[in-house]
Amino acid sequence: MYVSRYHRQPDLGASHALIDAHPLGAWVVPGADGLVANHLPFLLDRSRGPFGTLLGHVSRANPVWRQLDAAAPSVVMFQGPQAYITPGWYPGKAEHGQVVPTWNYAVAHAHGIARAIDDEAWLLDLLARLTAANEAGQPVPWQTTDAPETFIRKLARAVVGIEIPIDRLEGKLKASQDEALQDRQGTVQGLAAVGSENASAMARLVQQAMQPNSAGD
Repeated sequence: MYVSRYHRQPDLGASHALIDAHPLGAWVVPGADGLVANHLPFLLDRSRGPFGTLLGHVSRANPVWRQLDAAAPSVVMFQGPQAYITPGWYPGKAEHGQVVPTWNYAVAHAHGIARAIDDEAWLLDLLARLTAANEAGQPVPWQTTDAPETFIRKLARAVVGIEIPIDRLEGKLKASQDEALQDRQGTVQGLAAVGSENASAMARLVQQAMQPNSAGD
C-alpha cells in the first residue's frame, strides 16, 4: 500500500482500534489459480505477537484452507470510515479555484502467514470469544451456551479455523492532512452537515488530524 508522509498512521493502538471497530476483513491469499479473496469477521488477539494475531474461520466447504502454504504471505485489509470530499466545501475554491475532489479514508493492512486449524476445542473457544466480542453492545448479549451444545458442536464441525500472526501492520489515515487549514476546516463543516455515520466519523478524524501532535503532520 502506498502511504505518503502526510497519511502515515504509525500508532499501533489506532490501527488495532480500527480493526476492533471494523472487524470484517478482506483476506487475500495466493491460491492454486491466482489470488483468492474472502471476507471474514476477525477477532484480534493483542496478547499474541508484537502486532497481535488475527483469528477467524471459514466454511469447511471453502477450498481456501486446504490451499494455504506455510511459506506464502497473505494480507487482510480492514476498512474504517470513508467519505467523498467535494471541493465545494473549500474556501480556497472561491479564493483561487485551485482545488479538486478527493476521497478520505482510514484503513489497516495486516500481513502474515495464515494457517488452518482443524481442532474442535480451538474452534469452540474462538466461536465463544468472537460471539462475545460482537454481542457486547446488545442489551442482552447472546452466548453460544444459549443454544444446545450438540447444535453448536455440529456447526463447529462445519468450519475450519484461520489464524494469522501479524508480522507487519500498515495503517493509513487520509484525512485531508495535505490540504490548507481553512479547507480542512471547511471539510469538517461539510461532513458534519452531511450527517451520515461515515461522514460524521470522518469529520472527527479530520478534526483530530488537525491537532498539532497528530501523526502525519
